[in-house]
Amino acid sequence: MIDPVAFSIGAVSIHWYGLIMASAFAIGIYLAYRRAAQVGIDPHHIINMVIWIIPAAIIGARTYYVIFEWHRYAADPWLVLAVWHGGLAIHGGLIAGVLAGYCYLRLNNLPLWQLADICAPSVVLGEAIGRWGNFINQEAHGGPVSEQFIAMFPTFIANQMYINGVYYHPAFLYQSFWNLAIFIFLYLYWNKKKFQGEIALLYLGLYSVGRFFIEGIRTDSLMLGPLPMAQVVSLTLIIISITAIIYRRIKA
Repeated sequence: MIDPVAFSIGAVSIHWYGLIMASAFAIGIYLAYRRAAQVGIDPHHIINMVIWIIPAAIIGARTYYVIFEWHRYAADPWLVLAVWHGGLAIHGGLIAGVLAGYCYLRLNNLPLWQLADICAPSVVLGEAIGRWGNFINQEAHGGPVSEQFIAMFPTFIANQMYINGVYYHPAFLYQSFWNLAIFIFLYLYWNKKKFQGEIALLYLGLYSVGRFFIEGIRTDSLMLGPLPMAQVVSLTLIIISITAIIYRRIKA
């Protein structure tokens, strides 16, 4: 098992999870900053908007997770603050981040759909990187698998997916690779988009397709009754993105 603590400075422990998440944010911001400059938008707006989005996304992701997993925190509510142990729900972070970004754009009279296109590839690449934080914390995995199955993966992944004497599906890896593939596609498709907002809508749809199927093998899903909440949200986003793309293409 990989030690979740990367290093310590005195009494302060720096966790791999935090470092990976910070790297995901930094790389995403850099790419969005460059793209904004290329399309004639003051890139400093990206930095200013991120100052709104990052805290909102972290709070939203944690709140979303805690609401569905309150039984884990009811006895010791202070654990709600221990985000370095994992427990950030992507959909909660997206909802809160989008709301914060929308407020910033409205206050500064900036083009909503164009900025959404600029940010979408950064978001999905950040998600691809962030899944490795799940790997370190041994979360977001699938159900039990045989030793023969896990042997198809690199040894360091197999060892980290060996939890309490059982090997588990590296679902985090599938999601990371799917997100990376979406990023590459969106990056290559940029100059072919038919209307402002198409990149963002493609991101929502493609991400949700992968998440819907991968969520089916996970064992730690947040549940809405008998259904994984992520599948419910993903299916909703797939319908919204397809409908919006068709409508805006016809309109364009």
